[in-house]
Amino acid sequence: MKLINNNIKWIMLVSGILTFSMVFAAITPQQALNSMFGQGLGDQPLAQMIVRNWGALIALIGAMLVYGAFNQANRKFALACAAISKSLFVGLAIYYGFGQQLCTAAVFDSVLVVIFVSYIFTASPMVNTE
Repeated sequence: MKLINNNIKWIMLVSGILTFSMVFAAITPQQALNSMFGQGLGDQPLAQMIVRNWGALIALIGAMLVYGAFNQANRKFALACAAISKSLFVGLAIYYGFGQQLCTAAVFDSVLVVIFVSYIFTASPMVNTE
């Protein structure tokens, strides 16, 4: 646990940047779905909107991780939000049968969830110095 606690800033920074890279789904939803699922959207405006929003929300989680890496007061909140989001992604990927297609992302996110949760429960609480 000490290894995680001593390096959480860098763990959050790297995982945040990688998570933020999903912003490409907000910019190019067709290419994002093709690269992740091997399927496209077609010309359905509702699907375009949902995938763009999905990409933006994932990018927001990545931005929160980067912010939390540098702002210790909000670190546990950012980690909790990311852990919940990543857990839901992994669970839904498995439930809907995309486990093989998303294996790398699901394993990576699962490892991050374990790291984030262990930090949340083992890191010493911040002392308010005001």
